[in-house]
Amino acid sequence: MTLELITFIASILLGIIIYWRESQTNRVYRFFNKLLNSKELQMKPTEKKGFVYEQNFLLRLVFITSFFLIGILITRFLIPIDLATISLFASMIFGTLIGTYIAGFIFKSSAIIDEHSDSLEEKFNDVLEKGKDFIEDIKGEEPIAIKKAQEEIEKPKVEEKSARERLKDKGLL
Repeated sequence: MTLELITFIASILLGIIIYWRESQTNRVYRFFNKLLNSKELQMKPTEKKGFVYEQNFLLRLVFITSFFLIGILITRFLIPIDLATISLFASMIFGTLIGTYIAGFIFKSSAIIDEHSDSLEEKFNDVLEKGKDFIEDIKGEEPIAIKKAQEEIEKPKVEEKSARERLKDKGLL
């Protein structure tokens, strides 16, 4: 179980490295593309697609499986010990697939962060300014309700006529 876990973690790292390497340059994929396809079907120089970079899941699975099959065949011929078992083979494929998707997530998120870094900085500064204004409002001024209540308390009441006197003035009493 320990050997499988070690190969799984190593294959995740291998998947990340493969994805990163193909994002930088795809010379091997271009070589096989020129070798296998006619001039009309060859990829354009601006395309960045590779074996795992910008590929869908099924083609990634096929390319990674064939890569490990070739590696296991070479290992079987060079080393007579049976190291390449099916469980190791499956964990290597699965780990490499996970590694490619982790690397893709990291690259896409870093591109989005770089793209929006200026707007994030402006938003952060706006939030800081609003926070400072809010704190000043809390510290500096009393709430409006308290001010109105104090004004009502401080106003001297004007002596008003009673209701009986007002009715007498109108001639109703």
